[in-house]
Amino acid sequence: MSKERYVVERVQTGLRIEKKMLKVLKALAEYHDLSLGDLVEGIVLHAFDGKQAFGEKSLARIADLKRIYELELDASASHKMVDRT
Repeated sequence: MSKERYVVERVQTGLRIEKKMLKVLKALAEYHDLSLGDLVEGIVLHAFDGKQAFGEKSLARIADLKRIYELELDASASHKMVDRT
């Protein structure tokens, strides 16, 4: 495992995201003792490299959290969500 560190410039952003999805992400970040930003950066970097961001244990935890927060969306909902009026 690499101990190399990268100096980056982070910016604050007003990201809009589905409410239950955010609850799952926050809980997952807490589970891994990460900030929400660090978790999202890791997911994005893995996606950019065409790699899976989570192992079996984390995927099982995500399934539990989706059940707890009643998140029924999956990848098939991507780019098809509309705001509730």
